[in-house]
Amino acid sequence: MRFERREHRSTALVIAAPLIAVAGAFAITGILIAIAGAPVFEAYWRILTGAFGSRLSATETLTRATPLILTGLAAAVAFRARLWNIGGEGQFYLGAIAVAAASAHIARGLPSLVQIPLLFVVGAAAGMLLLLLPLWLRLRFSVDEVVTTLLLNFVALLFVSMLIDGVLKDPAAFGWPQSEAVDAAARLPKLLARSRLHIGLGLAVAIAFIVYFVQSRTVFGLQSRAAGLNPSGAAFAGVPLARTLVIVAMISGGLAGLAGAIEVLGVKGYVTNDLSPGYGYSGIVVAMLANLNPLGVVLAALFTAVMFVGADGMSRSMGIPTYIADVTVALSLLSMLIAVFFTQYRIRR
Repeated sequence: MRFERREHRSTALVIAAPLIAVAGAFAITGILIAIAGAPVFEAYWRILTGAFGSRLSATETLTRATPLILTGLAAAVAFRARLWNIGGEGQFYLGAIAVAAASAHIARGLPSLVQIPLLFVVGAAAGMLLLLLPLWLRLRFSVDEVVTTLLLNFVALLFVSMLIDGVLKDPAAFGWPQSEAVDAAARLPKLLARSRLHIGLGLAVAIAFIVYFVQSRTVFGLQSRAAGLNPSGAAFAGVPLARTLVIVAMISGGLAGLAGAIEVLGVKGYVTNDLSPGYGYSGIVVAMLANLNPLGVVLAALFTAVMFVGADGMSRSMGIPTYIADVTVALSLLSMLIAVFFTQYRIRR
């Protein structure tokens, strides 16, 4: 028995692979739910109704999907070029704290039409800087960016914690470690009244389409994909690898930083140590579930948000631990990796 690379992958195979992977993950998770003593199909129905069964739950699901789309795009763009950005969490927090600081001390008083785009740029720039450092270490000293980006997550989180418990601490927070609130003019407009759903969702989806167009219809997109598929061949063909990776790092880090900025401006209004429930790490899962396709990232982010929000409702109504959502998402990722492998290879005797 041996694995043989497929010369051609049909569209049906590419589309069916993630569906089969998710179905397999649900089948395995169903065994765990049954062991817990709960009816499997009812549990899955409770997840669905918990995510979309009411106006509140539906808006919360879409609100949770917004940062996941951006961090998923950040990972997908980098991984496509074989730049292993594991630092989305740190870039998310650095973008968030940069926006909070800029809004409180620099941009306060500016009109919304000026302040919001300015803060978007500030948040994206902060995320870019945190990824450009590991890239420079890779290009200059061949340091593995998996290690440096991962470790910089902890550095960024500790740096943010220091700021919100020090120079950026809100004096009106009664000693609670949080940053000063952003200017009211910087808050993102809501898509629906009496909900947390904001225009950041539309912006995230629009960015997904832009990234898809850039990757599939531009010279830079071709260069970044070539750099990921075969760096030596791309360099031989004249692709400027260093410059391409720098641009990829700026886009990837900028998207993760923008996710943090949008979360602050659209949802929280200030920065705390628990601003992110792991959006940076979940973005990697989203990107892999989407097979690094920017449009697939939107669907994968929505699926992940449904599992996390719906699992809370299921847990309250049926007494099943919410960790079942983590198990399902993790199994979906593993199943997806196996499915992607078999879309590229077939078994031969």
